[in-house]
Amino acid sequence: MVFREPSRDLPGPATGTPPARRDLSPLRRLLPFLRPYGLAVAGASASLVVAAGTVLGVGSGLRVLVDRGLAAGDPGFLDRALLGLLAVIVLMAGATFGRFYLVSWLGERVVADIRRAIFDHVVRLSPSFFETTRTAEVLSRLTADTTLLQSVVGSTVSVALRNLLLLMGGVVMLMLTSPKLTGLVLLVVPLVVLPIVVFGRKVRALSRESQDRIADVGVHIDETLGAIRTVQAYVQEARERERFAGRAEAAFAVAVRRIRARAWLTVAVIVLVFGAIGVILWIGGHDVLAGRISAGDLSAFVFYSVVVAGSFGAISEVMGDLQRASGATERLFELLDTNPEITAPAAAQPLPEPPLGAVAFEDVRFHYPSRPGDAALEGFSLDVRPGETVALVGPSGAGKTTVFQLLLRFYDPQAGRVLLDGVDLRRADPLAVRARLGLVPQDPMIFSASARENIRYGRPAASDAEVRRAAESANALAFLEALPQGLDTYLGEKGVRLSGGQRQRIAIARAILNDPRVLLLDEATSALDAESERLVQDALERLMRERTTLIIAHRLATILNADRIAVMEGGRIVATGTHDELVRAGGLYGRLAALQFDRAGTSAMVEPGPRRATL
Repeated sequence: MVFREPSRDLPGPATGTPPARRDLSPLRRLLPFLRPYGLAVAGASASLVVAAGTVLGVGSGLRVLVDRGLAAGDPGFLDRALLGLLAVIVLMAGATFGRFYLVSWLGERVVADIRRAIFDHVVRLSPSFFETTRTAEVLSRLTADTTLLQSVVGSTVSVALRNLLLLMGGVVMLMLTSPKLTGLVLLVVPLVVLPIVVFGRKVRALSRESQDRIADVGVHIDETLGAIRTVQAYVQEARERERFAGRAEAAFAVAVRRIRARAWLTVAVIVLVFGAIGVILWIGGHDVLAGRISAGDLSAFVFYSVVVAGSFGAISEVMGDLQRASGATERLFELLDTNPEITAPAAAQPLPEPPLGAVAFEDVRFHYPSRPGDAALEGFSLDVRPGETVALVGPSGAGKTTVFQLLLRFYDPQAGRVLLDGVDLRRADPLAVRARLGLVPQDPMIFSASARENIRYGRPAASDAEVRRAAESANALAFLEALPQGLDTYLGEKGVRLSGGQRQRIAIARAILNDPRVLLLDEATSALDAESERLVQDALERLMRERTTLIIAHRLATILNADRIAVMEGGRIVATGTHDELVRAGGLYGRLAALQFDRAGTSAMVEPGPRRATL
């Protein structure tokens, strides 16, 4: 299984049903997303009113049909009444179609806009946000919460408004038909609806619990399959099957309880609703026999009673959905309200043209947001001349990767300055800064796409010929052309169909095509076999020509010919020089060199000529 380090979670669970809010005010924040579609909203509202009005009109038609058609024995009136009823049904069907189509369209359209807005915003958030927030939480909000909103905007709100109109209109029609029976209904309705609401709450609670258990099953599947090699390597298949069976049975047990509760709810609805209708019919029947009301009035009254009871129950049911939608809306807009820490200034200072590749750190102090009491860099200063190759070495936690993070402006230092071509990065547009940098990480990201699309990622407009030249310069063209569809071969999730050396060469080809002025190499050959390392080194040497290069290295053999080596410890530079100078000086670098190779064999590894890292 995969175990994650604890992180600061956004409010609410990462999976399952969003928390319900009794306060529905967060739903108001959906209005700006509805405003551009005012015509569709107006059409849906008109259809809603017409559909509700036709339902209420059926009751009046029923009264007339009974009194003038059946009681009076007028066959001609019955024929005309049938035609009228058909006209009302056609109108009701048309209005219902309009309501359903427009409201469903609005739900899909608004949710698509919200998803786009949130994703557009999230990809601009600073890495510090993702350092303290689980990606699964963001994914849950973009999928589960927006799906709930789609259901609410595209259905629940319409149902609630329709039933609210029917409830108010039905009560008015009841009072106009028989004030006496209306008073009776107002007394009986709470007695009928209360048990239904109680059972309904239990069903909703069990539905939420059922969704949570299903989410547990999904999480288990995702983690197990994501770590399938680890599971099989440690022979834990049986244990994982047992754990999955336990979670599946837990989901089944909750589902059975939910089904039982729904069954009892159905029984309660049948007994209470039809029992109440029977009582009203009994009392109303006596009134008809006594001549206090007509048979048509009683028929219309029973119809409106059913409408009012059904509307009241439906509103009670959808209130739970609206409350959960309110919680989901609050969670979604928390993401939109999160401001990126790294932004372009109002008047960004342009970087000089043509780019030079000069890098400078001036007395930098930096703490990661997740570790405010621990300085990753303290008093860090470094000047890198254009075209120079500088290697950063030191023990783990010395701050080497942090140097890259600040140079890419994923973070801003708490003190000091970071400069590119003489411009303070805080005064420049982050996009312009990153466009001049090229990163080749130790574990490169390969997207679930073709090799061509992966290489072209930094320059989507690059031609096929440029992609081929970049692949050739990265020693990647030969193995790519040997794939089933050549450069158009799908590489699998995270490049699973490639070896480590092949993935690294794809990343190098991507950097070559992007043509950065400053190159950042983060231990690019540390995890490769000898043959792959040689191919990657050849590609890197071509990539590094006439570029400023910063190298993070743990294996000192890969940086023997760097122009300078900066030795880091505790977030500071404790020594600088060439390999030979630092070995002679001893200190931390001397100890690291002694651990990795004997000093006698070192000089033989250093080739004559211009200094260049052997990465």
